[in-house]
Amino acid sequence: MKDTIIVVGSGVAGLRAAIELLNNGFEVLLFSKREINYCNTDKAQGGIAVVLNEDDSFEKHIEDTLKAGAGLCRRESVEVLVKEGPKRVEELIEWGANFDKDKNGRLDFTKEAAHSVNRILHALGDATGHEIERTLIEKLKRFSDVRLFENRTVVKLLIKDNRAIGILTLNTKEQRYETHFAKAVVLATGGYAAIYKNTTNPEITTGDGIAIAFLAGAELEDMEFVQFHPTALKRYNAPQFLISESMRGEGAILINDKGERFMEKYHRLKELAPRDVVARSIIFEMKERGIDKVYLDATKMGAEFIKNRFPTIYNECLKYGLDITKEAIPVAPAAHYTMGGIKSDINGKTNIDGLFVAGETACNGVHGANRLASNSMLEGLVFGKRAADSAMEFAKNVDLEKIEVDLSNIRRCNRQFLRKRIADLRETIFKKLGVVRRISEMEEILECSWALFLKQNGLYDCEEGIILRNISLLASVIAYSGISRKGSIGAHYCVDTPHAYENKEHITVNIEKLQEEL
Repeated sequence: MKDTIIVVGSGVAGLRAAIELLNNGFEVLLFSKREINYCNTDKAQGGIAVVLNEDDSFEKHIEDTLKAGAGLCRRESVEVLVKEGPKRVEELIEWGANFDKDKNGRLDFTKEAAHSVNRILHALGDATGHEIERTLIEKLKRFSDVRLFENRTVVKLLIKDNRAIGILTLNTKEQRYETHFAKAVVLATGGYAAIYKNTTNPEITTGDGIAIAFLAGAELEDMEFVQFHPTALKRYNAPQFLISESMRGEGAILINDKGERFMEKYHRLKELAPRDVVARSIIFEMKERGIDKVYLDATKMGAEFIKNRFPTIYNECLKYGLDITKEAIPVAPAAHYTMGGIKSDINGKTNIDGLFVAGETACNGVHGANRLASNSMLEGLVFGKRAADSAMEFAKNVDLEKIEVDLSNIRRCNRQFLRKRIADLRETIFKKLGVVRRISEMEEILECSWALFLKQNGLYDCEEGIILRNISLLASVIAYSGISRKGSIGAHYCVDTPHAYENKEHITVNIEKLQEEL
């Protein structure tokens, strides 16, 4: 009988972990919150950063990553990412990933903010994530030892003697709880950017894996570092669709409501400054001008280039009456990527035995205080495999364990009421834990979100109850971590603390510490 390992999450990190496990003869229980391809990976536009260009080098990619991370990256993690990256991407190409090529048939590399050379691979112009997700799903389906559980919200990590032995999930199609046991658990559930009202993420990205691990005793690290994408579509009756950073890399410029280019006032690199700088600059410009959006002007690129290089953005904007070949795109910052997560080493190991993490769910220090653009896909591939390797090694030396799970105290939901509470909380989080922060506002949201979590903690007969629990808990941790950091650095910008890169420590918190101090 084959050993079983649970993988939660069907984005790049979860799929890569599952494929590695299946390749090595394990049975995999793979869980997805919605359908298997409904995830952040599938929506990603920009590309994947990797050293495959002859003009590039490991040293250059490492240095660019460390610089973007503002001194808080762990060099060991960065070196693993960069040096193992080419093999993982070449592997992906062998499995059928079709990255764009130039007129000579060679891989076509582009450049994004804070990269010193062209090293960004892209697919279908601006649908790189979709191509990576497609490739990994097709590879996964070649295996018979994978059991796929779609429409499952992970609710609880099942623990025995500080060891993860399974998970409790809510089947959201049938509204019933299910228990699943395995020799090890790999969490790759993504980040928590969708706890914010304005976000580029699918609404499912509410940090569920991070929340259940925290409640089970896992340490979280650097949770205050939330990266806001500077340019999300800001148009009435349109979703906050991400306008890829690659557009600025190809020459698009930011202008205000008067048509004036303004980034030169804020940074010498103008539109190609690091993301946190560009996002703050837009916020400052909007405040100075008394407006709620600025504009990204790509018209000088030419209609043919835009349609070929950015077909997804072009067609999506066209749905809402916006022809970006002729007019500037209204944009504003939105929560995009979260650098914090479950503390782990370079092998995905956590402080809970049998629990391994990868991708945006994890915090191994690879991104530091600010992720370098297009490093996230590479992270999912590299550390998804590493987490699987660790889980396999662990599973060889343990027996399958099971426990009884008490499901007698499930609260009934008023779904309409809970949806309203979720919407209100997300709006408050965006205001008080956003691009620019203040100590007083972080203290306010810490107090109210922690009180809401204490009231909300438990099991519910609907997904909304669990999501509200997770959002209120994570808001508390972000606020606590932000208050604990005594300086502004990277993606954490607080007007009340010194704006100098002097505070190089990592903020680590667990549930016991939070309970004691609150």
